Amino acid sequence: MSKTQERVDTSPNGVPQQGRVAGPVAPPRVSARRRRPGVIALSLALIAAGGAGVAVLLLQVGNRTDVVTVVRDVQVGQVVTEGDLGKASVALDPAVKAVRADGLKSVVGKRAAVELKSGSLLAPSQVTRDSLVKADEQLVPIGLEPKQIPATALVPGQKVQVVHVPAQGTTDTGKTSDAVPQTIDGRVVKASGAAPGTGVVVVDVATSATDGPTVAAWEAAGTLRLVLAALDGN
Repeated sequence: MSKTQERVDTSPNGVPQQGRVAGPVAPPRVSARRRRPGVIALSLALIAAGGAGVAVLLLQVGNRTDVVTVVRDVQVGQVVTEGDLGKASVALDPAVKAVRADGLKSVVGKRAAVELKSGSLLAPSQVTRDSLVKADEQLVPIGLEPKQIPATALVPGQKVQVVHVPAQGTTDTGKTSDAVPQTIDGRVVKASGAAPGTGVVVVDVATSATDGPTVAAWEAAGTLRLVLAALDGN
């Protein structure tokens, strides 16, 4: 019977080894990636742009101005009260004229020269100490039906003519049919909205003190029409 000889690995010093143990594996060498100059330049440009944007934003926030605002509607000619006004901090364009917050007290007690709308900034020109009716004028409230007024919206300061027309069913004795109608110059101080159902608009018209009673009589008789003058008053 033959004997099978097993092969036994031996170390150089003759000591047998049951198995060969692998030594430590060296990590793969990773070559450094080349940095392209274009990518670096683009990154620097984006960083610079972002920094500039933040700087502009901070500058705008830092340059905010405290101004006076309107917190509730004020009609033309009404006295402005402190309750009508508020304050806000805004980035104000130099071209925009607004009352500064520290000047709020100087505005209280003045009259609204135009209609003031809630939520808007208050401009110095929108208020006045002057009465909207001058010393030599009278204010005549005129109630007009839709057919008696122009379709164009009436605004404060608009110059108008009050035209007298004969009442229906009557004639002007002694006057020819081509006689020039009698007119009186006036100025709109305020115009209301159309009344529900009737559409009647009440217009406050300032006229000379001598013409006020005549316009009032025409209004009572329903024998007038309102005509707009040119926007420049000519």
